[in-house]
Amino acid sequence: MEPMDIVAKSKEDASLPKATMTKIIKEMLPPDVRVARDTQDLLIECCVEFINLVSSESNEVCNREERRTIAPEHVLKALGVLGFGEYIEEVYAAYEQHKMETVQDSIKGAKWSGGAEMTEEQALAEQQRMFAEARARMNGGTITSNQPDADQSLES
Repeated sequence: MEPMDIVAKSKEDASLPKATMTKIIKEMLPPDVRVARDTQDLLIECCVEFINLVSSESNEVCNREERRTIAPEHVLKALGVLGFGEYIEEVYAAYEQHKMETVQDSIKGAKWSGGAEMTEEQALAEQQRMFAEARARMNGGTITSNQPDADQSLES
């Protein structure tokens, strides 16, 4: 098999999820407009080609700057080089929004992972406290410390 056969095959395999693309296409058009399946397929192919074009040019920009990883700035430059300058502002705004959401998600994650810094004894005590609260809710609000642990009830 020739190397170009592999490249051609991987390009044919590259696609976008049809259901998602169909939803996006429908959202962009007035409700009374229908789109034929062939037209949807053509639009999906155009989107894939656009992504390939931008990613290829982004890679070239990245290589010219002697970098190993394509950064968002490379994509923005590629859009300008390819003549899609009118998209740069909107793409940059989406990128900034993504960064802000990522920071917010990491802050939320830090709140939940704060317990990961507990010692084993603290974690065990917290677990026992939560089990006691759960037992109390199950028993109608009365906390009973004489409840057998799961390990003890299995041994019986």
